[in-house]
Amino acid sequence: MNILGTALLAVSTVIFLLAASAAKVWALAPSTPRLLLVLALYSAGNLIMLRLIRDFGLGVSLSLSAVIQLVAVNVVAFAWFGERLQMVQGVGIVLAIAAVALITLGPYFTAR
Repeated sequence: MNILGTALLAVSTVIFLLAASAAKVWALAPSTPRLLLVLALYSAGNLIMLRLIRDFGLGVSLSLSAVIQLVAVNVVAFAWFGERLQMVQGVGIVLAIAAVALITLGPYFTAR
């Protein structure tokens, strides 16, 4: 992934974080304007992802995005919204990060 790809991945991550935060706010106090904001943010993030998929492939783009978002969204959920996890849920998140890392890095460890 080149500098442009990394920048687009960072921008999409920020947009998806804003979308997830807006979705949480909407869940706490639903309104049509909030729902429209959530839809607009997720749409913008997905449009950027389409570019990344075209440039770097489906597997790499979505795997990297998934693990970065998994970590970032959980940081926001815990730090900003005060959410808590049970031990089993925390282990599940760690295993999910490990799984995506293995999927993403797997081809580099095996002969082609």
